[in-house]
Formats: sequence, structure tokens, C-alpha cells
Amino acid sequence: MSYSEYNKVFQQLDAKSVKKNKFIMFNKPEERSCGRSLRRCRNCRRIRGHINKYGLHLCRQCFREMALSLGFKKYG
Repeated sequence: MSYSEYNKVFQQLDAKSVKKNKFIMFNKPEERSCGRSLRRCRNCRRIRGHINKYGLHLCRQCFREMALSLGFKKYG
């Protein structure tokens, strides 16, 4: 179950508090202290293709869109 699907289920379970508590107990994502899932894109919250260099914290797709405004130039 992905992180976004986990939050969507709460809208359905708000009326049923006992089922909601049971769902949270067994299905909540682990709290992480290190690893890939902590470093998300600032713009779109993607995990994959993350560029951390120079403190950018962007995925590669968002970097391509913002590169010129950030002052990067394309060579070749």
C-alpha cells in the first residue's frame, strides 16, 4: 500500500472509529530514521530520481522543468 492510498482510506473510515483504529494499528507506514523514503522531492513528493546535490531536493523531472530558473545551463 502506498503512502497516498493510506491517507485516502481515512475518509471512508471516519464514521467507523473502531475499524479505523484497527486499520491504523496494522497498516500504518513505519516511521523511518534513514533511507530513500525520507528524501522526497520538494515539489511533487516523488521518492525516485532524487537530486540531493547542492541542497536541491528535487526529482529529476522537476529539475528539468526548473533548471533554467535555478541558473543551470544545458550543455550538448
